[in-house]
Amino acid sequence: MVTMNLDLIAQMSCNPAIGGIAKGHLVREIDALGGVMGEVTDAVGIQFRLLNTSRGPAVWSPRAQCDKKMYRARMREVLEREPNLRIKQAEVAALVIAPPPERRATGVRLCDGRVLHAGAVIVTAGTFLNGLAHVGEMRYQCGRNGEAPAQLLGDQLRTLGLQWTRLKTGTPPRLDGRTIDWTRFEPQPGDLDPTPFSFLTEKIDRPQVNCHIAYTTEETHRILREAIPRSPLYSGQIEGVGPRYCPSIEDKIVKFPDKLRHQIFLEPEGLDTNEVYVNGMSTSMPIDVQAAMVASIPGLDQAEMIRPGYAIEYDAIDPRELHHTLEVKSIPGLYLAGQINGTSGYEEAGCQGIIAGINAACALRRAEPVVIARTEGYTGILIDDLITKGADEPYRMFTSRAEFRLHLRIDNADERLTPIGRRAGLVTDQRWEIFQRKQRQKERLVEALRTHRYGQWLKRPEASIGEIGAWVREVLGEEPVRGLATTVETEIKYNGYIAQQERQIERLKDAERRPIPAAFGFGEIPGLSREVREKLDRVRPGTLGQAARIPGVTPAAIAILDVYLSLVR
Repeated sequence: MVTMNLDLIAQMSCNPAIGGIAKGHLVREIDALGGVMGEVTDAVGIQFRLLNTSRGPAVWSPRAQCDKKMYRARMREVLEREPNLRIKQAEVAALVIAPPPERRATGVRLCDGRVLHAGAVIVTAGTFLNGLAHVGEMRYQCGRNGEAPAQLLGDQLRTLGLQWTRLKTGTPPRLDGRTIDWTRFEPQPGDLDPTPFSFLTEKIDRPQVNCHIAYTTEETHRILREAIPRSPLYSGQIEGVGPRYCPSIEDKIVKFPDKLRHQIFLEPEGLDTNEVYVNGMSTSMPIDVQAAMVASIPGLDQAEMIRPGYAIEYDAIDPRELHHTLEVKSIPGLYLAGQINGTSGYEEAGCQGIIAGINAACALRRAEPVVIARTEGYTGILIDDLITKGADEPYRMFTSRAEFRLHLRIDNADERLTPIGRRAGLVTDQRWEIFQRKQRQKERLVEALRTHRYGQWLKRPEASIGEIGAWVREVLGEEPVRGLATTVETEIKYNGYIAQQERQIERLKDAERRPIPAAFGFGEIPGLSREVREKLDRVRPGTLGQAARIPGVTPAAIAILDVYLSLVR
């Protein structure tokens, strides 16, 4: 692993939090596959909350505020304990690519001239590729604030014949907590019984800190409106496209002029620091405007800004250049993961990273690749969305992107993905034993409920399996594995809906079983419009199901394609 600064491995450059709506699902899936993001978060989290509990279990999602410094340190410890991993501090200047006709990635060249040979290369460049930060009229090159950009690698990637674009993201100002009047804000505590991310974590029992809720004011909005001409976002200085679902505070003011106030959250960055993250106030305004904006909020009128917010734009590759394995179609052996593929967020990057890593290893072992289907996980939905639709703005995961939300819950991520992680060699014996124990307990408990009156009783909306905890322990003869009761109760309560989704899943799988040959000539099919042919040629879908998900490819076009695929069997 080559990184530009060993001390900043796993640096949480934006919000010091993991999870959230749908993002928590991704972390659970990373964990189920054998990844470490969930374990590390459980070890360094300082506030845990299960979100969406007022709604059904399909959309419950964990979130944890982390100690930023501890997260970075713990993640580095985990990496340094990995027996076959060598970590080097250096900058990659270029990919080494064999000339045609092979044209595959064979290593990397470092800035100091050294060449590291490899059977596969995974690029996880974040916002570093030709990164350019903006604070008002001022702009400067960086990868993250204060870190050098990856210009040499960024320049080379532009020459490889891949479609690329410029995207933008941003961060809010950080404040000195000692200068905040905390009595003016509403405390937001963590859960009394925190929900861990990792299936290996039995309980989180350490004290938690509060976050606090605040709101912008009319004065905040006036300051921002008057300063809009100085905003690099509106002056044309920023060329990259920003995330629609996480807009800057000035963008909110412009796009929602009738909204009298916007909610913000004051979130501590760690236990041994006074730095406070102002969630919801991402901005690229000039520093004097940021200072006035902060001071316009009661309780922050004396707050001192430790560092201002900034926007950063960077190069990204059109993810339609990739296979489902995250290997570049035109350059075998080269895999891309994270923001380079047009996504935003730690969790979206993490799930791509583990899939790219698994598939790079599978390729070297000449093993079958690992592709997570849309029916198997949010990870599969994210990757399929990217390589089918592309990313004209930073992609963020939402539960609404899933067709089968009730099937893709946080409590059953292990059932869906741990066997896949085991086959790939990532799931340890300890994790596998916990998984098998949970499955044995589930089988016994479901069988007991099938013949007991509690089984019918649990179907009632008001019934909770927690009320019969003693009976459950008696049936199992031991303490239930964490999460088992939730899984069983959900499957009993929503049995009819789950069965309906399983039938829909089978229909989707039928379409996914219809492969499209790699050299299939879409241009030779009469009846397809020129636009549809161009879209099919651009994406080169691997299955009929994927073809149907390409924006602009009509059901009529899929019916015609289906007929022609039948002829080439």
